[in-house]
Amino acid sequence: MRKAVYLLPVLSGIMWGSGGIFVRILTELGMDGYTIVFSRLAVAVCITAVVICLYDRRLFRIKPKEIWIFALGGFSGILGVMLAYNAAIKQVTLSLAAVLLSMSPVFVLVLAAVFFGEKITIKKLGCMALALTGCILVSGVLEDGSGMKWSAAGIVFGVLAAFFYAVYSLVSKESVKRKYHAFTMIFYSMLISGAALIPVTDWECIYTTVSDGGAKMTLFMLANAVIASVLPYMFYTLSLEFMEAGKASILAAGEPVAAMVFGFLFFSEKPTALAVIGLVLTTAALMIFSRPEREKD
Repeated sequence: MRKAVYLLPVLSGIMWGSGGIFVRILTELGMDGYTIVFSRLAVAVCITAVVICLYDRRLFRIKPKEIWIFALGGFSGILGVMLAYNAAIKQVTLSLAAVLLSMSPVFVLVLAAVFFGEKITIKKLGCMALALTGCILVSGVLEDGSGMKWSAAGIVFGVLAAFFYAVYSLVSKESVKRKYHAFTMIFYSMLISGAALIPVTDWECIYTTVSDGGAKMTLFMLANAVIASVLPYMFYTLSLEFMEAGKASILAAGEPVAAMVFGFLFFSEKPTALAVIGLVLTTAALMIFSRPEREKD
């Protein structure tokens, strides 16, 4: 059972990696970044609320003085990551944006060491370096003719997305320490971040997209919320009850690899030899890192 826990952040990374599928299709339908994020969060909040009602309504209870935890989680880990990442995609290629986001374990390891006293071991540093190397190879940034588009602003947004993601890891860890369930953390974080987007959301675009698309588009929007938001955040937050924030972050760092696989399956984007090598390196790093540490006598 304990080994199965290590699959939670890995599954989160895979699901986050699938987010590009939904974003690409909705963008082609005319939705801007704010509207895409809001449409995802609005459905996700409703689904999470129903789950809590069926599971345990007491999970809605929070202490007013601790609302800052959910506000920080919403504005950094959800709103901050999504908006910064979307902004990066507009300035640089999708592969480079994914690599920049995968730098989040660096921030997590440093911040977790400062605020939670988590040890930065040689194993953590080695696996992190191996995973990041694999992500870079997968991205195609080292290959000539890969169509890389560079922008200082895009790089800044990508790094900001990684930083915000790291902050969410630490805030979620703090919510666990205060005995809040993963459902509680996810619900209020999404509720707060979604509410902040109400003034800038294109409501007419949402109505037109859903009405024109019919039942298929309704199911697509539902899948967008469940696969790209509800389940990955739920799995990731739950994993923090059983492992350090730094470890969970590294295990979830396979998003660029997942994005490459989904690109091949859905958009016929064939990976190069270096990309395949990167996939192997990243997978190896995650497998090594997921092995429990041997206790010293």
